[in-house]
Amino acid sequence: MTAMQTVAVVTGAARGFGREIARRLVARGHRVVITDLDASAVDTAAAELGATGIVADARLAADHDRVAAEAAGLGTVGVWVNNAGVLRAGKVWEQDAADIALMVDANLNGVIHGSRAAIGVLRGRGGHLLNIASMSAHGPVPGLAVYAATKSAVLNFSVSLQGDLDLEGIPVRVHALCPDAADTTMVRAEQGSSDTAILHSQKALLTPDAVADAAVAMLDGDRLVRSLPAYRAALARTGAVLPRVGLPVLARMRAQGERRRVAGS
Repeated sequence: MTAMQTVAVVTGAARGFGREIARRLVARGHRVVITDLDASAVDTAAAELGATGIVADARLAADHDRVAAEAAGLGTVGVWVNNAGVLRAGKVWEQDAADIALMVDANLNGVIHGSRAAIGVLRGRGGHLLNIASMSAHGPVPGLAVYAATKSAVLNFSVSLQGDLDLEGIPVRVHALCPDAADTTMVRAEQGSSDTAILHSQKALLTPDAVADAAVAMLDGDRLVRSLPAYRAALARTGAVLPRVGLPVLARMRAQGERRRVAGS
């Protein structure tokens, strides 16, 4: 799509994937609005990128509505990226209830509320809604069960949402990107936990640049779901379709990842 100074919104964009996605959207000529909870980080990122920064909590429907209204005040909104999310590693029976609620609220409810707000400003002229899911959306991820559950829900929600939009004739195209583990602050913050071992089972973590490139490229077409890298998605789906086969494989991958995690800590 041609930017033509259309407005693009990126949530959770003070750092990581969101910041790099916003950077590319600015380069494409969009007027970009970034959101995050950390006011100082929002100001810094907005100044660096040449974007408009808004402090907002992705967990709150009212904040998404406020962002949508402010974005629409800047021009025609053509792109909305639900990127905000959190990761807390751990076995569910050991995790704090607050951490579980945080992941569900930020990763899933944030995408649902963000999508509702996005459709409100996109539906008139059409546009693109991009939800950042995860490779963990495709199958079981021991050590990250709650996180994986939220991302699986994001993927299913995104595909179902596209079906609803198509049935209603609303010209909004939904995209869901499912990247593997990447070298971000969010992942590094949890690297000390052995429950993140499977994240390190690939030879190298993805870079935020690679994920951002893939994300923005999706806006040029109609592709609904993309996994990065694709071969890892096939492995992940095995665990979901054939758990008796997949779970032992995941255990071996986890052991391999643990060696790499410890070496990189």
